[in-house]
Amino acid sequence: QVQLVESGGGLVQTGGSLRLSCAASVSIFSINVMGWYRQAPGKQRELVASITRGGPTNYADSVKGRFTISRDNAENTVSLQMNSLKPEDTAVYYCNAASPRGTFWGQGTQVTVSS
Repeated sequence: QVQLVESGGGLVQTGGSLRLSCAASVSIFSINVMGWYRQAPGKQRELVASITRGGPTNYADSVKGRFTISRDNAENTVSLQMNSLKPEDTAVYYCNAASPRGTFWGQGTQVTVSS
């Protein structure tokens, strides 16, 4: 079992920045892929960004150039730096871990971008 706890969400104005963090209850060194997803009201959950154990990253087209995902294997954390935020970025953001033991989700953190 892997427990994931997100933090760092909140309310920010258009153009502002937020940094989300996800703390894992186990070493993330063995977790193949960690990622951030988001779900806006009335919409399906979508991938925002992911990072593999070796470091390669993947981003949704809508956030490329604005968001940066990183992982700290020593601290067992994954972060998402979000810059130039837009109202359409408003959603609940979820941390995700894809490991040999299965796929795990955090409880989510709300990000609200006001216009």
